[in-house]
Amino acid sequence: MSDDSIAVVDLDRCQPDRCNYECVNFCPPNRTGEECIITREERYEDDDHYAGGADQVSISEELCLGESCGICVEKCPFDAIEIINLPQELDENPTHRYGANSFALYGLPAPQEGRVTGILGPNGIGKTTAVHILADEITPNLGRFDDEPDWEAVLEAYRGTALQGYLDDLVDGDMTVARKPQYVDRIPESFDGKTRELLDGVDERGVADELVERLEIEAVIDQPIDTLSGGELQRVALAATLVRDADFYFLDEITPYLDIGQRVTAARLIQELSEDDRSMLVVEHDLAVLDLLADALHVAYGEPGVFGVVTPPKSTKSGINEYLKGYLENENMRIRPEAIEFEEHAPRTESFGETLVEYPDLTKSYGDGEFTLDVEGGQIQNNEVLGIVGPNGIGKSTFAKLLAGRLDPDSGSFDADLDISYKPQYVEIDQPMRVDAFLRSITDDFGSSYWNTEIAQPLQLDRIMEQDLTDLSGGERQRVAIAACLSKEADIYLLDEPSAHLDVEQRVLATRAIRRYTETHDKTAMVIDHDIYMIDLLADRLQVFEGTPAEHGRAGSPVGMREGMNTFLSNLDVTFRRDERTGRPRINKPGSQKDREQKKQGEYYYAPAENQ
Repeated sequence: MSDDSIAVVDLDRCQPDRCNYECVNFCPPNRTGEECIITREERYEDDDHYAGGADQVSISEELCLGESCGICVEKCPFDAIEIINLPQELDENPTHRYGANSFALYGLPAPQEGRVTGILGPNGIGKTTAVHILADEITPNLGRFDDEPDWEAVLEAYRGTALQGYLDDLVDGDMTVARKPQYVDRIPESFDGKTRELLDGVDERGVADELVERLEIEAVIDQPIDTLSGGELQRVALAATLVRDADFYFLDEITPYLDIGQRVTAARLIQELSEDDRSMLVVEHDLAVLDLLADALHVAYGEPGVFGVVTPPKSTKSGINEYLKGYLENENMRIRPEAIEFEEHAPRTESFGETLVEYPDLTKSYGDGEFTLDVEGGQIQNNEVLGIVGPNGIGKSTFAKLLAGRLDPDSGSFDADLDISYKPQYVEIDQPMRVDAFLRSITDDFGSSYWNTEIAQPLQLDRIMEQDLTDLSGGERQRVAIAACLSKEADIYLLDEPSAHLDVEQRVLATRAIRRYTETHDKTAMVIDHDIYMIDLLADRLQVFEGTPAEHGRAGSPVGMREGMNTFLSNLDVTFRRDERTGRPRINKPGSQKDREQKKQGEYYYAPAENQ
């Protein structure tokens, strides 16, 4: 194989006890007597270097004919092999490779003092690996996994680059690091105390009380960590990271489970800390927040699970636009076959279709002094996607449960004969079964050409079908939960925060799957989400929730997108505009000329066309 190709074997999928070694038997070099594909035991003999089972296969990248052959890829019954041609422009050695036939990372982001640097790219592309290196949790091996270099050799390799100063300080112990984990729902597994105990234990800057107030987590400060909701855990995790006295802060996905107001607050806190000459590195999939937050942006691209490339820094606007376009200009690299477009989608013209259900005014109270929700009567139309927006703790999930029949209203009679398929906000999967068995138990259509085309392919389920549910990542669990919801026969498909832990491409694909399903099956979907991009692409109409979180909520009747978004965003004192090149939503800088103009016009959800 030439130096511009890579062979990867997914050891979680390679199952030699269930195949006949088709990859070995059909490999052209093998058939001429070469040992291109053999077992790992044969390759390494008594060497303890190799990972995985002895019977699993190993591919010689020197002997492999490359992607132009691809016979082993086609013959493997478990899709365990990837043979990929690397970009021709990639003329450097890997920054790090985990081993033979394993993931390789090329390039590193360069944190800049006093600035917020963003990283944008798909899941599984090496963003977290890059941060582990910058945090001195992994020593980069420069691709020499069989003869790993020490830090002295690494520093020599990066001499004269933008990373030289940072890595020198890191190795000398002059760089301290604080890191917020990606999956905050795992925090209770490692800490079983109260919120105050967690924050006091790491408050090196003496600002815990200030951050508790800014992030509005006073109500949970004396609660055990394992009783907190996802949104509360996210804000506590952010506070526990920002109270540390560090030079470099790594923040992995700050937006899941946060409403738009909380996302903007988090962004402003991060920006303020960066102004204190600290380096901030943020991995984020909410493009509107990333646009507001980052001073510069690295784009990560490649093949998830195979290789990843981190570009040099770009301006935030250019980086996001190029990413959406699918073409990186400086790199002359096509990273996606088609662009992600917004102009044709929103705001959609409100249409009035056949009424699916009409509901009266409803009230639900959780008890004296507890949360109360008042719902204004309205209509849900057939064959529409209704977006539902509002702050956390305002009653959106309560309304969903009222419609689904999981809660009974205290006033107002609602007894519609509707079948509702419900995906909850927090995806908790603890069943010890495989993905394909789980989905097969839900629908008789599993495996049919229709089901594969409409659900499995858009949600990228093929590569995880044989994995156990309990082994899935947060994003994989989310996609399985969306598939399970859409696979049921129902009148309304109710999805609560389907964007959580999905990358940009996955969000777009999930959006297309939901819209296409409603359009082709004459069904109705209701989607609760805080990602304006997803709502922008998805919704026909909007239902806005207002009030005081955790005390009282009010659900308005469904209205057109412009009316609904103007109401919602005015409550948050946030204005959006469309990017002049891509049509994507962008948050205006608070107090900017555009922000002031739109507020004066009362147009919080995009200015009129002549002012774009």
